Amino acid sequence: MLQRVGTWLQGYLPISEWVSNYTADRLRRDATAGLTVGTMLIPQGMAYAVIAGMPPIYGLYAGLVPLLIYPLFGSSRQLAIGPVAIDMLIVAAGVGALAQSGTERYVALAILLTAMVGVIQVAMGGLRLGFVAGLLSRPVIAGLTSAASLIIACSQLGNLLGVELGRSQYVHVLLWDALQHAGDTHGLTLGLSVGCIGVLVGLSRWWPRVPGPLVVVVLGTVGSWGLGLGQDGVEVIGAIPTGLPTPEVWSTSFSDLNALLPAAITLALVQFMKDASLGRIFAKRHGYNINPNQELIGVGAGNVVGSFFQAIPASGSFSRSAVNDQAGAQTPLANAFAAGVIALTLLFLTPLFYYLPVPALAAIIVVSGLGLIDLHELRMLFRARRRDGYIALFTAASTLFIGVQEGILLGIGASVLGVLFRISRPNVAELGHVPGTRRFRDVDRFEQAIRLQDILILRVDAAYSFANSDYFRDFLLEKSKREGRDVSVVVVDGSSINALDTTAVEALDSVANRLEEDGIEVHLTGLIGPVRETVRRSGLYARFGADRFHLDPHAAVMQVLRRWDAADGGSRVEEYLATTDPEKKETTPAAS
Repeated sequence: MLQRVGTWLQGYLPISEWVSNYTADRLRRDATAGLTVGTMLIPQGMAYAVIAGMPPIYGLYAGLVPLLIYPLFGSSRQLAIGPVAIDMLIVAAGVGALAQSGTERYVALAILLTAMVGVIQVAMGGLRLGFVAGLLSRPVIAGLTSAASLIIACSQLGNLLGVELGRSQYVHVLLWDALQHAGDTHGLTLGLSVGCIGVLVGLSRWWPRVPGPLVVVVLGTVGSWGLGLGQDGVEVIGAIPTGLPTPEVWSTSFSDLNALLPAAITLALVQFMKDASLGRIFAKRHGYNINPNQELIGVGAGNVVGSFFQAIPASGSFSRSAVNDQAGAQTPLANAFAAGVIALTLLFLTPLFYYLPVPALAAIIVVSGLGLIDLHELRMLFRARRRDGYIALFTAASTLFIGVQEGILLGIGASVLGVLFRISRPNVAELGHVPGTRRFRDVDRFEQAIRLQDILILRVDAAYSFANSDYFRDFLLEKSKREGRDVSVVVVDGSSINALDTTAVEALDSVANRLEEDGIEVHLTGLIGPVRETVRRSGLYARFGADRFHLDPHAAVMQVLRRWDAADGGSRVEEYLATTDPEKKETTPAAS
C-alpha cells in the first residue's frame, strides 16, 4: 500500500523524487541560483508587464506565487518560471481587443486570462494531452518568436521617443504612428533611451556576467532622482504599491470567458511548447527525464493559484533558465529562492522605483525583444528542409501583418498542410538487387543495385492511407506501363508501410485488378503484423492468394523465378542465385 502511495506521489508530485536526497550542498547551489535569477527578475518582470499593458507591479506579482507552486509539481530542475516577453505579447493581443490598457477592466481580464490558461494546462496534463503541443512545430515557433521580437521592440517606440503613441500589435501601424509623431520627440528621453540601450548591449557583449537590466534600473533610478529628470519631462514609473498581493477571487462572466478563450488556448500551447523544449534541453544536459504532461500541470497550477494573487501568466524563461543553470540550480526549489527575492522587493524596495524612468524599462524590453531573433535557426530550417523555412517565414509574416493569434493559427495550418502534402506524396523507391547479397536497395542511391529482368520492385516509405492511396495507385500504374522494358511482375516491398487503412486497401485491390488485365502480377512482401491483420480482415489476402505474400523481396523473386522456370524449363533461379551470396557483406551503407 505504501509503495503504491509512493508511486502515485512520484507520478503527480515530482518533488517527492528529489526531496529525500536533498543535501546542504544542493540547498546552497539552489539558493545561489535563485538569488541570481530573482535579481534578474525584478527589472524584467516590471518591463514585461508593460508589454502586456499592465502596471509594472503585476510583473513582480507574477514572479511570486507561480514560482512557489511550480517546485511542487514541475519536473524540470533548471526551468526558471516567471513573466516572459512573448507571453505578454499574446496577453496584450487577447485582452487589448476587449478593454483599454491600464483600466481596471483590462487588469481584471488579464488576471482572468491567467486563470483560464492555468486551467487549460492542468486539464491537458491530467488528460495526458501533452502531445497536442506538437501542433506548434519548430518552424511555427521560430516564425512566431522572430515576429514577436519585432512587435515587442516596436511597441516601445513611444516610450523611447517620449511621445504618446497608440497601442497596436501590427508593426507597420506602430512604425507609421511613430514616424508621424517623430517631430514631437522629447530629446532628453531619446538620449536616455539610447544610453540605456548602449549600456545593455555593451554589458552583454563585454561583461556578460553582469546583470545589464539591473544595472540600467539602478543607474536610471539614481540618475533620475539625482538630476530630477521627471521634472524635465522624462516619464517615471511613479508610486508602486508596497506589500505582498492580497488573495482575490477574479470576477468573471460567460461573455468574458468566451471572448478570452482563443487567447487562453493559444497562450497555453505556446507556454507548454516553450517549456517542454527548454526542459528537454536541460534534462539531456544533466541526465534526467522530464514528463511533458507533468510540466503542463506544474506551470498550469502556478498560473491558477497565481491568478488568485493578481499574477499575470508565468512560464519558463529562456534567458533566466540559462542563468539558473549556469548558477548551479539543482532542483526546482531554486524558483522558491527567486520568489523570496521578489517578496523582499515587494515588502521593502518598491518605493525606490518611484523615480525609475520609463525609457529605461523600454530599453530593457527592446534589447530583450530583439535578442529573441534567431537568424541561425531560420538558416538551419532552410538548410535542413526548405519547406520548413518557408513555413517559418509565413508564420512570421502572418504574425506581423495579420495578428499574433491569427499568425499562430495560420502557421499551424501551414504545418498541417505541409504534413498532409508530404503524406500524400510519399517517397516511392524502385529497388534493385545488390550483387553478392540477398538485399534490394534504391537504384537511384546505390549504383551497384541492378534491376531484375521482367520484375519491378517498389518500396513505399510511408503509411499507406486515404491521403496517398490515389498517388501510389497512379504511380504504380504509370511506372509499370512506362518502364521502358517488359514488366510481368510488380513486387511491392511493404516493410516501410506502418499502417494501412480501408481506402488504401481498396486502392491496392483496384491497382492489382488493373495490372492483372494487362498481364502483370502484384506481389506484397515484408508486411508488419498490424498491416497483415488489416489485409486479412479486409479480404484482400483471400482475393490475392497466399502465394502473392512473401517475407521479403528475395523470397518473392525466388517464387516467381521458380514458377517461370517450371513453365518453360529455364534457368533463371540458377542465374539469380549465382549473383547471391548471403555470406558476402555489402561494401556500401545499408541505409537507403
